[in-house]
Amino acid sequence: MATAKKAAKKSAAKKSAKKTAAKKPAAKKSAAKKAAPKKPAAKKAAKKSASKRKPNAAFMKAMTPSAVLANVIGSSPMPRTEVTKKIWDYIKKNKLQDSINRRLINADEKLRAVFGGKGKV
Repeated sequence: MATAKKAAKKSAAKKSAKKTAAKKPAAKKSAAKKAAPKKPAAKKAAKKSASKRKPNAAFMKAMTPSAVLANVIGSSPMPRTEVTKKIWDYIKKNKLQDSINRRLINADEKLRAVFGGKGKV
């Protein structure tokens, strides 16, 4: 019998706490809903992300590297994506990546010419 009374008191206390807590946020939410316009653009963005991206043709176009860059990667025409890969291969082969800060590259003589005379990039 005593537990039933305690349970009844707790539920009554919870209800009154919920009522006071529910009144304050409800007013804020309704004001926020009125101020914020609907955004139909979000649906369009979701549809675009679902479709597969096409690779950019400009990246795949074979380009002839400059004389300075040809010293590092070779003189045969290749796409820009391959140029980037070859530069990274050269950096890793010659261990030019900084050991402490891996974002930096310590340029040797060939890369210094490519990077415009900078020793670290």
